[in-house]
Amino acid sequence: MKKFLIVGLGNIGSEYDNTRHNIGFKILDNLASKENITFENKKLGAISQFRFKGRTFILLKPSTYMNLSGKAVKYWMTKENIALENVLIICDDLNISFGTIRVKGKGSAGGHNGLKDINVQLNTQNYPRFRFGVGDEFSKGRQIDYVLGKWTPEEETKLVERLDKSCELIKSYGTAGLNNTMSDFNGK
Repeated sequence: MKKFLIVGLGNIGSEYDNTRHNIGFKILDNLASKENITFENKKLGAISQFRFKGRTFILLKPSTYMNLSGKAVKYWMTKENIALENVLIICDDLNISFGTIRVKGKGSAGGHNGLKDINVQLNTQNYPRFRFGVGDEFSKGRQIDYVLGKWTPEEETKLVERLDKSCELIKSYGTAGLNNTMSDFNGK
């Protein structure tokens, strides 16, 4: 059976709940709810899994904090014997409009500290990633406050549909592959 490691980036702790930087956690929580599964705290993260169309999806929310995400990714890839091409990293992106989805097979960290650490730990930047646009509605020098800030009520309303679309994307990634998922979901 083909296995996939789906990693939602975020920070642990209630002060980070519902912040833009934790969109990876939020997407995986939504998917877990839809699949009627729960997360269990294990080494370096909270883990859950489900099966869909003959594939096993292992969901990981690292407990290492954003800037050390690579340690958890590397550990669970090794433990579950998952190939790099079957990993999908979910993160926020300031350079993309709110709610816009962008999936790529490789790329730079683009200033994202979680991706930077993953690049270092895996010794490559050639792994699939799913960037969720959070927009850039902040004044100069306020980037950290923005990404660690809570969603606005308007964003919260729009997130419902965007989270559902994100769950569809994850299942597509595992069943239809990276290229089909990129053409079906990018920019939508």
